[in-house]
Amino acid sequence: MRPPFERRARFPGDAGAPGAARRFVRSALAEAGLDELADDTVLLTSELCENAVLHAGTGFTVDLVADGVELTVAITDQGSTPMELRRAVPPAPGTRRATHGRGLLLIDSIASAWGSRHDSGGHRVWFTLRATTPPPAPPAPAAPTTSAWPDAETTRWLLHLPSPPSSLPVVVTELLRRLCDVLGASGGMVVLSDDTGDELLATYGERAGDEVVTVPLPLEPPRTGRLSVHTGAGTAAELAALTAQRVTLAVEADKQHSADREQWLWMSYLAEATEMFGNSLDVRLTAAIVPQVLVPRLGRWCALHLLDDRGRLRLEALTHVREDRMGELRAGLGPLTERGGALTVLLADHTQAAGLGSPLDGVAVPLRVGGRTLGTVSVGRPVDRVHRPEELLILTELARRAAQSLDNAQRDSAHAATSQALQQALLPRALPVADGVRFAAAYLPVSAGADVGGDFYDVLALGPGRWLAVVGDVCGKGPRAAARTGLVRDVLRVLLRDGQPLDRTFELLNEMMLEAGDPSQFATVALALISRQDTTPTSLAVELVLAGHEQPALVHEDGTVAYLGTHGSAVGLVRSFGVHPTRHVLLAGDTLVFYTDGVTEHRRGVELFGQERLADTLRRATPRTADGVISAVRQAVDDYSPEPHRDDIAIVAVQVPPAHAVPGSQP
Repeated sequence: MRPPFERRARFPGDAGAPGAARRFVRSALAEAGLDELADDTVLLTSELCENAVLHAGTGFTVDLVADGVELTVAITDQGSTPMELRRAVPPAPGTRRATHGRGLLLIDSIASAWGSRHDSGGHRVWFTLRATTPPPAPPAPAAPTTSAWPDAETTRWLLHLPSPPSSLPVVVTELLRRLCDVLGASGGMVVLSDDTGDELLATYGERAGDEVVTVPLPLEPPRTGRLSVHTGAGTAAELAALTAQRVTLAVEADKQHSADREQWLWMSYLAEATEMFGNSLDVRLTAAIVPQVLVPRLGRWCALHLLDDRGRLRLEALTHVREDRMGELRAGLGPLTERGGALTVLLADHTQAAGLGSPLDGVAVPLRVGGRTLGTVSVGRPVDRVHRPEELLILTELARRAAQSLDNAQRDSAHAATSQALQQALLPRALPVADGVRFAAAYLPVSAGADVGGDFYDVLALGPGRWLAVVGDVCGKGPRAAARTGLVRDVLRVLLRDGQPLDRTFELLNEMMLEAGDPSQFATVALALISRQDTTPTSLAVELVLAGHEQPALVHEDGTVAYLGTHGSAVGLVRSFGVHPTRHVLLAGDTLVFYTDGVTEHRRGVELFGQERLADTLRRATPRTADGVISAVRQAVDDYSPEPHRDDIAIVAVQVPPAHAVPGSQP
């Protein structure tokens, strides 16, 4: 009678284990000549293995015994509860959802017999299938003798694994099993050793009785290993040594695969960190991101210091895996930035890194870019070990990339500060205050960053009872638009103070802009010369010129709205230039509102805010003060659409106080 065909394999509790188990079962059935049962066996084994990984979360063992036409397969995991109870538990978040609870139903409907047992050693489920025809006698290697070397086919079978690559323990276990089969050994094991101790990589059969043959694994130092089999065969040492070579190939291949995967993970980490560093051009936000990226991947804590205007290190960002240790960490970092402190010496000596002793236990590297030092980044060592060499290399590279992002953010902040200062210089510092008239203004740039807008306004006292109010829009943005804005503003001030008529003033302005030779930098202007009239109650005479600009809105005290002025040519665009001054009177309670197209052209989809909505807003704003009218317009534009503004907004309001208002009062 032929002895039962037996195979066993252990698998880790990871996502690839069920697939490896399926390949093991199919290969074993082919070897046993039970291909007839392969599909059903693989299906039931797959269901039970997936349950072990998804629900027990542990490794598992597959035992396969074929005796004639009867095949029994058992899967044992180390779960703490029986599978029948786990069926009611949903899969863990992030895992693939299995066909929940189907495994035992399938076994019950397909297997000729099945059962389960749960004890302190884990949970075991087995099932039995029967073939309709007995399997043919499998081709077996020649029976080993105590002195003869096995034939070539047996040797090839011993070392060659035709199945797809599996996890290292599965491969080594299969090699060990084949060695024991060829030698007739009762069992064996493979052990790896390094500086941290021994690791049992694979075991097979019973490790008892017979003589123990042990051969070393020829691994690259500092790793060592050994293969042991319990046998008395005469060729055991030679075959064990040959198998040890094959095991070594598998171990080194796995090591290389792990190294490649670790390198890929580090490269992915660098790429993700670089993307996060570059997501913001705000210095404080970029500095706050750096420690969050480094912890806990590279250490327990991280601190980022930046040099201030006086060249002193200032703590900018800090994080720790334990929030309750933040205060202690902050106190420990304080002395490092003082004269003679580790971080100060690191920058002064221009070194690449510095160790931080107890109680901080970490390493610090400088933040340098383009020969300029920005500060330092310090990282505490991981728990129970020092930084590995590759971690220090990654830390140095991350510091370099963080320094580039911080440098970009600092330069952008400096540029934005310069642009904002220039923008403010193009606007009046304060509005005139006088009896019988109220002035209010607002400027809303589309960007608070580095771009200088082309919209501007100006309100200037020309003499007793005389004022200039102007709103304009220069085409474009940036330094060129700012220069042209300054030209328009200053030329108008000089010419009108010199007493030039309005039409002549604009002709001269147009000529000066054309002389610049840049027709793309034209401007639209709405200008009013305002004079207080000797009437009771107070009234204002207005001489209005529109050089290609929107008509201002006149809001009467009763809420009626009218648009004033006659359109003329934009300045700086064509030599055939003309404007048409018009005269108007503002009575008590009237408000004249100037604005740029950022108000009327604010969009909601393809629809514009427009002059009709502006007029409706101004009607509802009556009888507010000049400041109140501007606030109402701003609120209406913001409420009209959630879309961001596409253009700057400048608004100027000139108001004659109502007759019942206190003379000279300002809102």
